[in-house]
Amino acid sequence: MFSVSQDFAPPFKLISPFFILGSLFYLFATIFLFFFSTENISLLDTKVLSFVHIFLLGFIMMTIFGAMAQLVPVVLEVGHFGVELFYAIWPLLGIGTVLMAAGFLSSAALLPYGGVIVLIAMMIFVMEIFLTIKKVEKFNLVMSSILISNIFLFFGIIFGLVMALGYAGTIDVDINSLLRSHVFLVVGGYIIITLMGLSVVLLPMFGLSHGFSKKPLEIAMIIMSLAVLSVVSSSFIDYLFLEYLGYFLASLSLIIYFYLIFTIYKTRARKEIDIYAMSLIFAYFSMLISLILGISYLVVGYEPLLLSAGWLIFFGFFGFAVTGHVYKIVPFLVWFERFSPLVGKQKVPMLADMVPPKSSQAQFLFAALGVSIVAVAILLQDDTLIKAGASFLVVGAIAFLRSVLYMINYK
Repeated sequence: MFSVSQDFAPPFKLISPFFILGSLFYLFATIFLFFFSTENISLLDTKVLSFVHIFLLGFIMMTIFGAMAQLVPVVLEVGHFGVELFYAIWPLLGIGTVLMAAGFLSSAALLPYGGVIVLIAMMIFVMEIFLTIKKVEKFNLVMSSILISNIFLFFGIIFGLVMALGYAGTIDVDINSLLRSHVFLVVGGYIIITLMGLSVVLLPMFGLSHGFSKKPLEIAMIIMSLAVLSVVSSSFIDYLFLEYLGYFLASLSLIIYFYLIFTIYKTRARKEIDIYAMSLIFAYFSMLISLILGISYLVVGYEPLLLSAGWLIFFGFFGFAVTGHVYKIVPFLVWFERFSPLVGKQKVPMLADMVPPKSSQAQFLFAALGVSIVAVAILLQDDTLIKAGASFLVVGAIAFLRSVLYMINYK
């Protein structure tokens, strides 16, 4: 298990806006689902693109950036190069996300502006992380995952800006070809590799796991990196084999990663199934179902299989992996800043006391039902079921926002 030091942790007031904004964007994304119709859902539909950017940029990336602001110096055991830069990241990322979502829905002319603002926010983040990593004298596996994922993020946002310019008609590019590279660079290269690397820090720390091999993580990261490179290459070399090779390698990487997670789970000393454990169990179960649906799509070519697989990866795997960790990270950060100086002087709360039981359980129950119902609705092409699932998800998102505000303001 990696040692974790708090000596280099930034102030919580720097990080809290990331979690609050992320929770709000999560709520907006669930409300957005009411406007979908199964008749015109496709990967290039403007509503789908707007929804994906609200969810990925506004919720997933916003929350990850906030968590990384705390975890990068803790894991690397060096101070941030310029921690004050994070005060600029969350407003820029929030404004850019809104402009891009509006651009896809109403006016393509807004896309370059939103894309540039998002680019600036992410470039600040990537450059700050690179300069922080530069201070590290000795690398380990987690540090390597941070470096690799941020390199992929750098190229992913470049591809995204080029696509935004093409979508607005400013330049002439093959958007369909660049889309898969953009998706794989950001989703596979950044989000998944980041989750992989942090898994061997957070899961053992919160579950008290020991004695497991980190070799599967190294293999999974290498294979996922090759998958991303293969798919990106297929955008420039018209060779279908490279694209499908990338899909195969990505699936293999996730299977190996799941094996690592299962090993960590089996070796944990803390056996209680709390909201964190339940969220991760649902997240990894969603990942497995998504893999099955994705492979089925490659065999039969039925597009709803691919759409349902994407839905489960986004709202099932990413969504629950992020919300689950928020229930651990936010109380930990608040406790460290507000209550650790009082240890030995007066009674202080336990971390579990800082998680609201009713709203956290409501969030899990309603969100899990919503994700499951929408996945089935996409497969069956049933609009009524989509709205039913969206109703559950909105209630879950409201409960999650309430939980985040409760934990941040706990006194």
